[in-house]
Amino acid sequence: MNGLKPYLKLLRPHQWVKSGFVFVGLLFGHAWQQPLLVQKVVLAAAAFALAASAVYVINDLADREGDREHPEKRLRPLASGAVSVTQALLLAGVCMVWALLLATAASTTVLLIVLSYALLNVAYSMGLKHVVLLDVFIISAGFMLRILAGTLGVGIAPSHWLLLCGLLLTLFLGFAKRRAELNALLGRGGSHRKVLDDYDPVLLDKLIGICAAGAIVSYSLYTVSAETVAMHGTSNLIYTVPFVIYGIFRYLFLLHRRGGGGDPAAALLQDAHMLGAFGGWFFTVVVLLGR
Repeated sequence: MNGLKPYLKLLRPHQWVKSGFVFVGLLFGHAWQQPLLVQKVVLAAAAFALAASAVYVINDLADREGDREHPEKRLRPLASGAVSVTQALLLAGVCMVWALLLATAASTTVLLIVLSYALLNVAYSMGLKHVVLLDVFIISAGFMLRILAGTLGVGIAPSHWLLLCGLLLTLFLGFAKRRAELNALLGRGGSHRKVLDDYDPVLLDKLIGICAAGAIVSYSLYTVSAETVAMHGTSNLIYTVPFVIYGIFRYLFLLHRRGGGGDPAAALLQDAHMLGAFGGWFFTVVVLLGR
């Protein structure tokens, strides 16, 4: 098992939790009772999980020199030399082939979305990650493509409100990631990631604040909009807003007081408060929409 550990670490299976964005349309589109749609969404989520793993491998290949300057990332399999470049390329190739096969099984649209995700991330690794602000928008686009795969990709019309909420939330997470990197590197950000020389704590804190406030306001307005009430048959989704606010505030606390914020998937899985906020939100939404 020890021989497999570096490869599993390289694939970052804990990041597969991000494929949860694929299920947003299934939940808020009241489509969970349609077996064919559920099957397509599951296939799309699996495709994105494997595609994401392939992308992480490629990113780690491109960043391995810079990662050696980071106090935590220097322990990654490629940066530490536990996995060779040839082995990493082979692993990424296998993951991407399976991702495309699963996406094809879901629908042609899902296949095109997964291909777009892969190409976007190749462009990111090849140089767009060095363009200030655009780098975070590309990170956000990866999440938005997951939402589109679980909506347009399987024939569910996406809510404009939820697309807006998703955009602001993922921008918040992206800028928080950059802030966490600055925190960890203590003024040596450019040695790890060139674009960090173009960011500073004051700018990032302002961007994080704008995106956090926008996400909370847009989600709150979504829950009370006439369109939402008519579609879901309830005006009680407003009671899920406190969970969203608490989750965002907790994330900010982890970022500024606990050295977190660099990995939203790890925060969700490892922090009891984050897990509780998400669990409370999810349970309340399921109860309200399932009535």
